[in-house]
Amino acid sequence: MKTLYSKNLRIYLLGVFSLLPLLLTSCFEQEPQYVNTYQGNLDALWRIIDERYCYLDYKNIDWKAIKVDYDARLSKVKNELELFDLMASMLAELKDGHVNLISDFDVSRYHDWYSKYPANFNAGIIFGPDSKYLGPTYRRAGALRYGTLYDGTVGYIYYGDFTDAFTDANMRRIFDTFRNCTSLIIDVRNNGGGSILYSEQLASYFFPEERLTGYLRHKTGRGHSDFSDYIRVKTKAHSFLRWNNGPVALLCNRMSYSATNDFINRMSTLDNVITVGDTSGGGGGIPLSSELPNGWSLRFSASPMYDIDKRDTEFGIEPDFKQDMNSADEKNDAIIERAIIELEKKRRGF
Repeated sequence: MKTLYSKNLRIYLLGVFSLLPLLLTSCFEQEPQYVNTYQGNLDALWRIIDERYCYLDYKNIDWKAIKVDYDARLSKVKNELELFDLMASMLAELKDGHVNLISDFDVSRYHDWYSKYPANFNAGIIFGPDSKYLGPTYRRAGALRYGTLYDGTVGYIYYGDFTDAFTDANMRRIFDTFRNCTSLIIDVRNNGGGSILYSEQLASYFFPEERLTGYLRHKTGRGHSDFSDYIRVKTKAHSFLRWNNGPVALLCNRMSYSATNDFINRMSTLDNVITVGDTSGGGGGIPLSSELPNGWSLRFSASPMYDIDKRDTEFGIEPDFKQDMNSADEKNDAIIERAIIELEKKRRGF
């Protein structure tokens, strides 16, 4: 969802799957050439998605029929703005928040992956002046806002953006503050993603040892279902910092997307972790970019990611405990309250 996510994903792939960029390049090294006309740019966009987008078969999209439809519409396009809007509409057929058309005057985006769902988050309830949760005097360590709830027995961390940094020193301070807590809430609602490196880092503080947390595949050819074998994705345990004080609840909503979806997937493999709220937004495809003849950039999902049971995470991850918020309630966060109940049950072994 954020451009930094794409940048850091390339760093991630170079570090973890060093051969992947070479494989991707070798598969598509002889790209067709298109002229810089309205038809040429539409043809180039269609072909890039046809050959490199990873979810056409998974989403049952008839991409050829869509091309016929939009070729017919192209005859009515009179200027660049109308061409951009036509292409943006074509890309919206993919129903993917990781797909963007980027020009010097606009960026297309697909909002329906979250806009038709309950908001399930109100920052004012948590951080507002009359909040019974953290209130405006919360502490902040790096990008992490934190404090204790319920007479100091429950630790609470809010992380709103996986492009924002935090350090081991930040986490050491937070865990020290929570030393008397018997459970922990990590709230990633409305976190639209960012760097997968921060997803790995934050998860590492909760893993007792390195373990398998999912899979990845990449395109190996131009066919819609030309994929590599499943590549194992592991999450490492941090070398010296680890949460040991009780169960953990992840709070999620539909706007928990992209790198946040990845974090939820990793953490969900742990026995002491529960997820509470709504199904996450998904965004399981690793994004790559390509350029059209007119210089516009096309960003798209290129490599699908899966959970440990090899289920695709593109459409989101269902919570262990589904809970919505009452939009009229200005004092209570129903998702936090449900997390407190379920954490206590888990702590007592229910």
